[in-house]
Amino acid sequence: MPEDGQIRAVIDAVLPQVDAGRFAVKRVVGEMLAVTAHVFTDGHDQVRARLCWRREDDSAWQELEMLPQGNDVWGASFAPEAQGRWRYTVVAWVDHFQSWRAELKRRIDPADLLLAARAGADLADAAAARAKGEDRKRLTAWAKNLRTRAEAVGKTTIDALDQVTSEIASIKTLALSDDLATVADLYPDRRHATRFAGEQGLPLVVDRLRAAFSAWYELFPRSAALEEGRHGTFQDVQARLPYVAEMGFDVLYFPPIHPIGRQRRKGRNNTLTPEPGDVGSPWAIGAEEGGHKDVLPALGTLEDFRTLVQAANAQGIEIAMDIAFQCAPDHPYVQQHPTWFRKRPDGSVQYAENPPKKYQDIYPFDFETEDWRAMWAELKSVFDHWIGYGVRIFRVDNPHTKAFAFWEWCIAAVKREHPDVLFLAEAFTRPKVMHRLAKLGYSQSYTYFTWRNTRHELMEYFNELAHGPGADYYRPNAWPNTPDILNEHLHDAPRAVFMTRLVLAATLAASYGIYGPAYERMEGRPREPGSEEYLDSEKYQLRHWGEWRVDREDSIAAFIATVNRIRNTHAALQSNRELRFFDTTNPYLVAYAKRDADGRNAVLTVVNIDATFTQSGFVHVDAGWMDVGGVGSYVAHDLLTDQRFSWTDGANYVSLVPSLMPAHVLKIQRSDA
Repeated sequence: MPEDGQIRAVIDAVLPQVDAGRFAVKRVVGEMLAVTAHVFTDGHDQVRARLCWRREDDSAWQELEMLPQGNDVWGASFAPEAQGRWRYTVVAWVDHFQSWRAELKRRIDPADLLLAARAGADLADAAAARAKGEDRKRLTAWAKNLRTRAEAVGKTTIDALDQVTSEIASIKTLALSDDLATVADLYPDRRHATRFAGEQGLPLVVDRLRAAFSAWYELFPRSAALEEGRHGTFQDVQARLPYVAEMGFDVLYFPPIHPIGRQRRKGRNNTLTPEPGDVGSPWAIGAEEGGHKDVLPALGTLEDFRTLVQAANAQGIEIAMDIAFQCAPDHPYVQQHPTWFRKRPDGSVQYAENPPKKYQDIYPFDFETEDWRAMWAELKSVFDHWIGYGVRIFRVDNPHTKAFAFWEWCIAAVKREHPDVLFLAEAFTRPKVMHRLAKLGYSQSYTYFTWRNTRHELMEYFNELAHGPGADYYRPNAWPNTPDILNEHLHDAPRAVFMTRLVLAATLAASYGIYGPAYERMEGRPREPGSEEYLDSEKYQLRHWGEWRVDREDSIAAFIATVNRIRNTHAALQSNRELRFFDTTNPYLVAYAKRDADGRNAVLTVVNIDATFTQSGFVHVDAGWMDVGGVGSYVAHDLLTDQRFSWTDGANYVSLVPSLMPAHVLKIQRSDA
């Protein structure tokens, strides 16, 4: 038998939750968490439910009354006010006082009314016993008055009851006093309450805003020098900060900045025969100068790096570090901890492979080593080390090739000490693996956006991200390019393609990034036809980019700055949840809108995904969804060109010339606003 067979309230289907509470739902500070639950009981009694929440380290729960939404669904919301781990749950119970009131309203027989009134007085006395101060006095007095009057009338003979009809009506009015019911509701009998998910409740991770809304810019520090042929330094990057800030990016991300291995170093364009002076791949980490806790001497010193982090912060930019847990053959770890690496039958260390690709300059860690505890601790200390230099964002390279258990432990341990630290999972792999990493604690995740080009592909994929089962834990970060991925769509592409993909990434996803200056300079030369590798890739050599100016004619940097300015000033574009696609009469026109949490700020984007020809057609919009329904016409203000159009609910004509402007980004507002 159960411990408490008197529990009658049922709580079911609490949403949101991730894998029955195994993993945490994610929100940012101040973001509303709307919770719903199925709450009911046997019979006809009334139930009440409350949403409860607390910081994980607190003992006291905060509570909010849940309201019925129909069909036994109840809901309430709260906004966590601080970073860290939280807990939330739903508590429900049979409300005997409200059940009594509901029955009393239906009673007609005088004798039944009098008995019910006396029962109500008993319930009021019980509530008074749980109350304090003036509330206790009010409930006690009310119960006494109700009982006394009911008993007095009850002593009247049945034949005389007709003579006291007005008194019975008065007693019923007293019993159904809304003011007294409000007081009684403050002191419910919860001895037999049901609590969902036990005393611990469901987990919630609350991050800072940048976890949900960010604009990333990636550059190779070694290519930041103004003079051609010179190796760039942290000081050179510091000189590029105004350029990055002017474009509107708030995260500046570097590939690995550590010493680069010399053994089996790769040459230009990934050749196995490097020439003297070839700089190698930054992802081949470690040499005699040090490993994951050191910097490449050619870039500067650790203190130079700290200075760069501080200078970036002063301009509203955070530095994101690439953490790649792998080693060059001459990394100190290889000699110091040989058991951390898998051996081949000939005794040599197994290098990284993804057949047919071979990475002879990289040794992966063996997560089945007997010395795994020491290895885990050392890898976690790499994050701690760079946190000490002011880094609060880490982009982790290929996390899907490391043990899931390690990530769950490591991320939790880091965030327990530093809840403001964010992790981006660079994992272009199978969907279930990517989602698992997000569940384990990654703050953001890469996406398949790079390979989603048609209207159908974009609609299907971003609807899944915004409204699918991962919406409560998987925060997408959309990149049109990376140093590893030059999608065929960008191969020798015209300016309009780079503009189009930028607009799509920046308006479909609240977080997005580009690898530059390659992207804004519209670099689209593949190593060979059909390859996703850049020709003369910065992964293997220095590049000279000339002047880093936003107003260059051979750059779309000024356009990017405009798009980022729009993102920063319109709350609708700072979340992924409120996304809706609209039908168009032309398959080359993609139309969608976003609105903010209260529905008052709406931005509608229309993109011509044909970079060659003008595309025209009608966009069928839902004006009510954008808070301009029922007003006849409204203003669609193009924030890219400052044009204004008069639109109506239903079909609106659009024509986009790719050589002029391949997209509209429209602020939707009432004509009288």
